Amino acid sequence: MKNSKLLDKAARLDFSKLPGSNADSTDTGPATLPAFTPRPKTAPGALMAFANDTRSELLRENETLRERARQTDVLRGRLDEALEELQQWDGAKAARLIEPGLIRPSRYANRHPHSLSGTDFQKLRSEIQDAGGNVQPIKVRPVSREEGDGGARYEVVFGHRRLQACRELGLLVLAVIDSLDDQTLFVEMERENRSRKDLSAWEQGMMYRRALDGGLFPSNRKLAEAIGVDLSALGKALALAALPAFVIEAFPSPLHLQFRWAKPLADALASDPERVRSIAQSLRTSPDVFSARQIFERLTSKASDSRGLGQGVERFHPLKTQPVRLDDLDVGWVRVAEDGGIEIRIGTDAGLGSTPDLADLANLLSIGLTRLKAQRKG
Repeated sequence: MKNSKLLDKAARLDFSKLPGSNADSTDTGPATLPAFTPRPKTAPGALMAFANDTRSELLRENETLRERARQTDVLRGRLDEALEELQQWDGAKAARLIEPGLIRPSRYANRHPHSLSGTDFQKLRSEIQDAGGNVQPIKVRPVSREEGDGGARYEVVFGHRRLQACRELGLLVLAVIDSLDDQTLFVEMERENRSRKDLSAWEQGMMYRRALDGGLFPSNRKLAEAIGVDLSALGKALALAALPAFVIEAFPSPLHLQFRWAKPLADALASDPERVRSIAQSLRTSPDVFSARQIFERLTSKASDSRGLGQGVERFHPLKTQPVRLDDLDVGWVRVAEDGGIEIRIGTDAGLGSTPDLADLANLLSIGLTRLKAQRKG
């Protein structure tokens, strides 16, 4: 009886109102129920579910932060490498190509015109031409429009010969630009030229003299301290620069003057200046060719040793030593040896020394000897 009542109640139940049911559907097949996510029915269960969700979110954020930290470490490493590389260039100045016409010589220029035309200069010029420009930059400083001569915008600190070579070749000159005061310019010019060992004693003396005359340094000692040279060496250079013009002009070139000649020449002038002037005049007008050393010896010889050749200079009979000249410079000598033979010496100033040079030189000597022999027979 009870079972029939339960069956009757069950038959009267309407499931069409349940979620996911279709009231208008005539499909008699089994209904598709929506996905069901169980929810906690108690407070502890809800708290546990919330904790799990929060933990998952924290794990995701932690992984994101770890990835960002890893990327930051990579960027920091690259930055450290870049900073380390930049430190290697700390204080360095960039070089740029400049039109030579925009650069003027320094007011303390220490180069004699012979330095811009001799064998060494021609060698430097050829090297710059082969390289397509000066590989070693010169240094210049900016000048104001008021100071600029003929539109010059820069003044040479050092590198006058390289500038001249580029000017003659029609090339832009590679230069480092730096703002320097006069004293710093002078010190850098002097040290750079002295380190290259191609500045003559007389040129150094003239440079020191200009610095002192211009008031850059109050005394010889302060100048010597600034450029780092011995005070006695500075004095010898200044003594050469103080020689009168008639003494300098007696030599083929002032570039031939040597430091050790300064005191003897100064002593000779102090002892008898008119006699030295007379000898210098005779040497300058003599048809004979004298080396720089021979001229020095004549100028510093005693009066009793000077006879003949006009006003007190003895002629050489015979002239046993003849200088070998190249581009107005003495590069060697030819002389009669004790055994009657002829000795020839060619110095390093000639720019020779390789095996092909020696072969060519020997060939030229053979041709010259043949011509001399033929002339004597004729």
